[in-house]
Amino acid sequence: MLPKRLAKGDTVGIIAPAGPPDPDELNKGIRFLQSLGLKVKLGQHCNNVYGYLAGTDEERLYDLHDMFADPNVQAIICARGGYGTGRIAQHINYELIADNPKIFWGYSDITYLHTAIRQQTGLVTFHGPMVSSDIGGEHFDSLSKRMFEQMFEPRRIVYSEKIAPIDIITPGDARGEIVGGNLTLLVSTLGTPYELGTANKLLLLEDIGEEPNRVDAMLNQLRLAGKFDEAAGVILGNFSDGEPSGKKPSFTLQQVFHQYFSSYPKPVVSGLQIGHCLPNIAIPLGTIANLSTTTKTLTINPGVW
Repeated sequence: MLPKRLAKGDTVGIIAPAGPPDPDELNKGIRFLQSLGLKVKLGQHCNNVYGYLAGTDEERLYDLHDMFADPNVQAIICARGGYGTGRIAQHINYELIADNPKIFWGYSDITYLHTAIRQQTGLVTFHGPMVSSDIGGEHFDSLSKRMFEQMFEPRRIVYSEKIAPIDIITPGDARGEIVGGNLTLLVSTLGTPYELGTANKLLLLEDIGEEPNRVDAMLNQLRLAGKFDEAAGVILGNFSDGEPSGKKPSFTLQQVFHQYFSSYPKPVVSGLQIGHCLPNIAIPLGTIANLSTTTKTLTINPGVW
């Protein structure tokens, strides 16, 4: 299910379904969206602070439902990640979302919502920079800004080494629906009604602040759950701040990746600037993509909406 594209003058809703956004960064991000010719509706509870959450579960769920139900809101962009989306997944009205398909945009902890919404409704959603934590940040770059153009005009995305070096761990070509996102969040779906399905799909993984031993443990859990065996290929995005700390012996992240995938019989690449990084390349999850190690490209064909 494809959302409707945006036009100048449309209204985007901003919600904080996980952690609370920084007010100054949020306002800066809002000004950027307005510079694109968009109007902004701020979620009623977007500025709430409830421990490490942006409001209670009921308040954050209310804002999500309110934005999908409001006929004057054409897209929904998350303010930031953090933690909390998994707490509301079982209470979401997925029929409401299916009846009102809109652009839904975010990443990090929003991975849980991307997975749940797509698998419950079929809606294509966007893994991309967020209003407070990215757009409102000090170093938000021009390439990441251009990623928002696909909300107005769906376009073929060709990721190549013109953006950043790509490391081939296992050669090959594969085609499939691109799914995934944050590794920690994807592991947290296992054993739940929202467990990520990877059969014949290209699996995207990224994370931040997870040292090699933690990434090792999570990759092992996905492996034992059969997620790699089922997938058509694996795309490793950015794993920022993942260097080993302290004086204890450790593998590097790249060594961990090669241990898991060097003998994998399907294509695997790493180093893509998708996730907690700049530039942060936004992609539509749930669309068909082609991964080629021959040309070192990831090509995403979003369809027309």
